[in-house]
Amino acid sequence: MKNSLVCVFLFISCSLFAQQTVTEKFQKITTIEQANQFIADNAALKPALLHLTNGKDSSLIDKRLLRQNQGDIFSVGYVTYKVLEAKETVNYRASYVFLDGASLSPTQIDSMKKVIAQKAVAGTPMDKLSDEYTMDGNNTHGDTGWFFGEEMMPKEFQDAVKNHKLGDVFFVDVSDKQWHYIVKKTYDDDDKKEITVLRANGR
Repeated sequence: MKNSLVCVFLFISCSLFAQQTVTEKFQKITTIEQANQFIADNAALKPALLHLTNGKDSSLIDKRLLRQNQGDIFSVGYVTYKVLEAKETVNYRASYVFLDGASLSPTQIDSMKKVIAQKAVAGTPMDKLSDEYTMDGNNTHGDTGWFFGEEMMPKEFQDAVKNHKLGDVFFVDVSDKQWHYIVKKTYDDDDKKEITVLRANGR
């Protein structure tokens, strides 16, 4: 009888020691697919995937999560979190007037660039200058909206906006396409971070 009890105790002890902690399980999870499988297999831990964006999600725990890097695991109380994905982007915004070098001579381009830049520096609103001078037919009054990536604006344009301060007026030339821009940076850069986090009760 005594031996039987010892065996049962040892079996229970081994089972407890063999069970992985939530943190140990999280260390093996690296993809959203694996996270979804964990959620399906561990309902008792009340697991969930969280999608957070800085500026939009502002609770204290959200802010702490948004400071973490991809792959980080940490616990708060008896809840454990793992950052599965983290994506950071910087969005830019400016106003511009576009001049087409295929339709105007270099002398005309240079002359118009100077006139438009002088008016912009003197305080003429860029939307009015765009409506009067731009040659790309845009219907946004020259406002780029928030953008990032070369699929939205030429690399030369993006790099120039990135390297200037709010309120600066400057020129951007895309020589191989004969595109010329007079640009005013109208907003500070908008840093954006989005993360996907797996959470579960336990440590």
